[in-house]
Amino acid sequence: MAALIEAADLVKHFAAPRTLRETLGGQRPVVRAVDGVSLRLAPRETVAIVGESGCGKTTTARLLLKLLEPTAGTITFRGTDLSRLDRAATREFRRHAQLVFQNPFDALNPRLTIHDSLIEPLRNMRIPRAEWDGRVALAMRRVRLPDAERYLPRYPHELSGGQLQRVVLARALILEPAFLVADEPVSMLDVSVRAGILNLMREARDTLGLAALYISHDLALVRYVCDRTLVMYLGRVVEEGPTEEVVRNPRHPYTRALVRAVPLPRVDQPRDALPIKGNVPDARTPPSGCRFRDRCPVAVPRCTDEDPPFRAVGDGALVACHLA
Repeated sequence: MAALIEAADLVKHFAAPRTLRETLGGQRPVVRAVDGVSLRLAPRETVAIVGESGCGKTTTARLLLKLLEPTAGTITFRGTDLSRLDRAATREFRRHAQLVFQNPFDALNPRLTIHDSLIEPLRNMRIPRAEWDGRVALAMRRVRLPDAERYLPRYPHELSGGQLQRVVLARALILEPAFLVADEPVSMLDVSVRAGILNLMREARDTLGLAALYISHDLALVRYVCDRTLVMYLGRVVEEGPTEEVVRNPRHPYTRALVRAVPLPRVDQPRDALPIKGNVPDARTPPSGCRFRDRCPVAVPRCTDEDPPFRAVGDGALVACHLA
């Protein structure tokens, strides 16, 4: 199926604060937040990006939404290069690309009623006023808040976390987008309401035919909702494939460690210590060769000298590891 949105060799570097030594030496350090990421999403496809904090997954999502400009690489939406969009075309792209925030308590203006928060994107995108009431009612039904008269006059602090996240989702869906990014959409919610929010997002994908990108570190969530999964480490994708294949048969040592870190349902079930130790290296000075080699339990001398290529290993999976 043709890609709805596609990124090729995406790079994003941020200028880092200079130390005194770097200032005297004239160097300008950069943080390599995203360093050569490629991905594609088709309509009705759900893709996840997983990894530790600081691996670059949220920065990648912000690049795809055109909230950041890439240092290098290209992003195309329906075949159009996003870097070439003028102001009017960028506004139209915003209508088709929406974001569900991690924290619903910070995502809504506390001074606006729920109704005002929902019509804000309609006003910004110059949707005719005659359509507002119908769109608001439809969005509320889609997130299972049909009693609009009960919720619309209220303020965010009067709703629970689960209700607020439904409102945030309704605001993202009210423009009927083609591309949706969900950045840790249920991490701030009680376990009892998470499944309900995820089911709503799956229904929205099927109803609107949208492509969805989930940013998460929770492989249990990813396995429940996502077709494909990309595993990022220090700004690069180290493994990609069908989600069930990535979880059941992880090839990269880092992916295996992420799978091992998923909590078990039985507290008395024994588990060995995780095979990796230490923290993610400094993104200003990533290791030579394989970026995971300093923490990898199976690294060999070749891992220090050669950057592993991203290659197919069967069953639709790709991996960047010399030993996979």
